[in-house]
Amino acid sequence: MKRLLKNGRVVDPAGGTDGQRDILIEDGRIAAIDESIEPGRNEVIDLAGLTICPGFIDMHVHFREPGQEWKETVATGAAAAASGGFTAVACMPNTVPVMDNRSLVEFVRAQGREAGMARVWPIGAVTKGQNGEELAEIGDMFEAGAVAFSDDGRPIRSSQIMRMALEYSKIFDIPVIDHCEDRELVADGVVHEGWVSSRLGFKGWPGVAEDIMVGRNILLSEYTGGHVHIAHMSTARSAQLVREAKSRGSRVTCEVTPHHLVLDHEAVMGFDTYTKMNPPLRAAEDLLEGLADGTVDAIATDHAPHHCDEKCVEFSRAPFGVVGLETAVSICLDRLVHRDIIPLSRMVELFTTGPAGVLGLDKGKIEVGAEADITVLDLDREVTVDAGEFESKSENSPFLKWDLRGRPVLTMVDGRIIHDRR
Repeated sequence: MKRLLKNGRVVDPAGGTDGQRDILIEDGRIAAIDESIEPGRNEVIDLAGLTICPGFIDMHVHFREPGQEWKETVATGAAAAASGGFTAVACMPNTVPVMDNRSLVEFVRAQGREAGMARVWPIGAVTKGQNGEELAEIGDMFEAGAVAFSDDGRPIRSSQIMRMALEYSKIFDIPVIDHCEDRELVADGVVHEGWVSSRLGFKGWPGVAEDIMVGRNILLSEYTGGHVHIAHMSTARSAQLVREAKSRGSRVTCEVTPHHLVLDHEAVMGFDTYTKMNPPLRAAEDLLEGLADGTVDAIATDHAPHHCDEKCVEFSRAPFGVVGLETAVSICLDRLVHRDIIPLSRMVELFTTGPAGVLGLDKGKIEVGAEADITVLDLDREVTVDAGEFESKSENSPFLKWDLRGRPVLTMVDGRIIHDRR
């Protein structure tokens, strides 16, 4: 099948393109790009007034399958990704059982193919059972299709294990993604340590608990030459440590989440468990400089679905985590682009070539011969966040009922439309 995307504004940071272009798609790949292409007998999709981007990538999601399918499955998660404008996602391994072997990596990949929505890339566990004691079969999982390795949900507490993981990962040139948290300092903390935690009487979670582990990981990365990626960075000091490491040429990358960019610890004042996340909300302004100056490599949702029965309890008892796949793009357009925090091209980069580069994948660009993974945006579409419209099984979002400007309206994988709300 041939499809012709006409009259759209193409924003492709990888190719330096920002202007009106027509794109011809044939057999799942981009066959031609020009200022004007004659329709001929091709199926024409008129995208006048809309913005065409490379397919957005979310490099940090939790799809819960196998083991917790009442929260999310690979199929519902991939559908939520498509609805949110994402053409590919990378799934963390804290499933039940833990995705620490070839068979589970192959299972998640197969579930993703069967769903036929967004691409699903597994991330294998660093240690067996995520127990932090013995390395998992990293080479075996890499051969089965794992794109990175992480014990996300748990920090890699042992410096020796982290060193070994970084050394081993160099063989395959893939990143080790770490959830940076000194658990002795965190103790029973549930919100950021500050005036809000004191006022509410909650045990505080100090930012230094993240900073210490970020610093350790950077030093180990520089010592071993391995690539370490800092997941869901949340403090100004962590951002500064990464910035300084990059200036030295270290193999260190990082991501931030939309919720950490637009909310701060005051959001928990209403005791809403949908604002309880790991790491906790801190000060959004601490991370915005890193978006603008290139310190941050990717925006990732850390999509973490939980059933209402689990979240609708006392704040201290509720699990950490929020969903984000179906709100991330609108949040970033409304609160970052339309408010001139970052330009649109930078936002697109953080959702495309940024995560693709971290994972070492040749994705996130619009060029002849590339797979036709496309995200189309309506920069001015008004949307009110409504859980009733979610494709996800869960609704634990801190952004419910928010009015936002801008949203994804068309998602394509291999030239095939997987979500359309034009």
